[in-house]
Amino acid sequence: MLLKRIAQKCVKFSSVQNISIVQYHKHLEVERILRTPARMSLRSRRILTAPLFRALATVVALCALTLPCWTTSLAAPTRAQMNITGYVIHADLDPATGKLSATADVSFTALDDLTTASFELNNGLSITSLTDNAGVPLSSERLATNFTVRITLPTPIAKGSSNTFHFAYTGALIGSDTSPVEGIKLAAVADPISILLYAGRWFPMTGLFTDRFTAEMHIRVPADYTAVGSGNATKAALPDGRNEFSFIWSKPGFPGTIVAGKFLPAITASGISNIHVYVTEKRKAGAPEFAALAGREFEFLSNLFGQPESSRINIVELPEDAVSAAWAPEIAAIAGNRIVDRTAASQRLLSNTLAHQWWGSQVSPATLNDAWITNGMSRYGELMYLEDSAGKTAFQAAISDISAGALAYDTEPLSTLGRLDPFSPQFQSMTLEKGAMVFHMLRWQMGDEAFDKFLRDLLTQFPDKGIRSAQVETLAEAQPILSSAKPDGSGAKAEDAASVQMKATHLELTPFFSEWIDGTGAPAFTNKYAVYRLGNNKGFRTQGSISEDLDLFRMPVELRIETDGKTEDRRIDVAGSDSPYTVETFGRPRRITIDPENWLLKSTPDLAIRVAVLRGQQLVAQGDLTGALAEYQKALEANKSSSLAAYRIAEVFFLQHNYQASANSFRDALRGDGDPRWTEVWSHIHLGYIFDVTGQRERAVNEYRLAVQTNDNTQGALNEARARMQSPYKRERTDN
Repeated sequence: MLLKRIAQKCVKFSSVQNISIVQYHKHLEVERILRTPARMSLRSRRILTAPLFRALATVVALCALTLPCWTTSLAAPTRAQMNITGYVIHADLDPATGKLSATADVSFTALDDLTTASFELNNGLSITSLTDNAGVPLSSERLATNFTVRITLPTPIAKGSSNTFHFAYTGALIGSDTSPVEGIKLAAVADPISILLYAGRWFPMTGLFTDRFTAEMHIRVPADYTAVGSGNATKAALPDGRNEFSFIWSKPGFPGTIVAGKFLPAITASGISNIHVYVTEKRKAGAPEFAALAGREFEFLSNLFGQPESSRINIVELPEDAVSAAWAPEIAAIAGNRIVDRTAASQRLLSNTLAHQWWGSQVSPATLNDAWITNGMSRYGELMYLEDSAGKTAFQAAISDISAGALAYDTEPLSTLGRLDPFSPQFQSMTLEKGAMVFHMLRWQMGDEAFDKFLRDLLTQFPDKGIRSAQVETLAEAQPILSSAKPDGSGAKAEDAASVQMKATHLELTPFFSEWIDGTGAPAFTNKYAVYRLGNNKGFRTQGSISEDLDLFRMPVELRIETDGKTEDRRIDVAGSDSPYTVETFGRPRRITIDPENWLLKSTPDLAIRVAVLRGQQLVAQGDLTGALAEYQKALEANKSSSLAAYRIAEVFFLQHNYQASANSFRDALRGDGDPRWTEVWSHIHLGYIFDVTGQRERAVNEYRLAVQTNDNTQGALNEARARMQSPYKRERTDN
């Protein structure tokens, strides 16, 4: 029962947002996992981003999700049998019974000669009638293990020919019992909010987030319900007193999400007419401010990426027991508690979801092997807004955490992830976090101006299309890069500004994409150098060598030389396992740092600790406490004074009711390096819990008092400590 309760409380990895195929960001986004106490990390958080592909995430980042045990076994990517081009759907929602009744005309083109055809369809739905374009009845077989329906064709369909199948189907969609992803509610007909998310397979489909289609949808709901969908919308009253909402999306895309509920009339913010917020009465108070936030974020992203296909954004409330966020054309669906939550995590969740209007909606991955493009850029768009709104320090902290997520499961190249379950932790972590880091490193190599143009070119050259990794590489190499050089061709120093000439070059990025898209691992840098004084008071010459453990690695790396005078930055081309360099400075070098701004994904002792803690947290989410303890011990082996690792170990013992071991580990956290700072206040609070549970009230109150003295209110710590000083902590009773 204990493991079941833990699994129910956590569902993992956002920012944030952000699968994309389904981003279950409920911030097990790396930040949440690495930077927040148990009260945050043991809560269910999920996010569905389109695509490709927020959180399981933020970040692993903005939302702390816990993960069900999804399969990660390898299999050859399934070759698409058909290309679905369009739908005409009529659906009737009955929230009182949880029932969906629908018909769907599915138009498609065969990509091979077909004797059978397979469609994905939620296991809660049963086909009542199925015919082809000529009205010939077709027989179907339900394969519940992979939520598909296999149709035997009386006459083969030739490659290249088009056809339309007519489906009639019905069933109860209640909770997550029939969901294609165990434990994640993606399609449910309920009061006061019904959700029919694209990834919930509530209509017959193929090619999740890769097969683009047009859609005409007619949704019938009770009179006090409003339906929100993609495209031109109309509303008509029906003779039975119900209403029918119709939506038409005529561009190939993913207009497969409908959210219907007892929503108030659309709420907008002053001066922002394109953002409409649909919420229930319960969330009314937070809607205007959330609309204003969405307006700021949408404006930033539009300036960065260019105007999206539609300037209209409907922000619609999701029930809190579903995913934290989902997207579709013109739709950003956000959990109700996030709409009224003013934290930075919720702001990042929204920006990640909005970024999918470009990365997922306007362009999409050609195959799941290309999911890193849209998932990664949605995450990185979220971080670029964070940089703009919160500053460089917040941005750098997020990059540090995302680096841990990028290496947590780095055993498969990004270019082969189509063989994995798209809802698995590895797929989500790699496409979101490592994908974001790929774009971060490209930005470093290209420079901000060229990078921004490169992103806009991707969007304008592949609108309403799938994009492949090779096309990203080709377009990146085509960007003109301005570099500075002296007339003799040598690299220019700052003091040579008068003799500097600017010339346009093009990057040769085959090594870059080979390393980061087709390869695994990250370099571990070491730097050996000697400093020599130059004669005639000309300063100092530093001769050194940068070594790393990846023989084929080739990238420019920044060196920061801190001297007795000014600090200087130099760009060094690193290739192979050993790269010598020579730097001359006027002041004597006191410290030389490799990649001080964290532009590169690299292996460091600190990152090894973060990766182990992240893996442990994800195992806790799956209910594997033994495996989690093993990962946390790895973190302690890397840094025996790690307060974070000790704190996470103490959490596990506390969940197991092993209070003596838990108290010992919480005290280890207090004696440790104090990173992150919140480990101090929450260790005192948990020690207070332990003393309360074991009947030592006086000692418990003393721990709560020590917590208050830290003056650290992370996640409401001070409020909790003061409350427990007034009334003792009581352990939740379980059946185990």
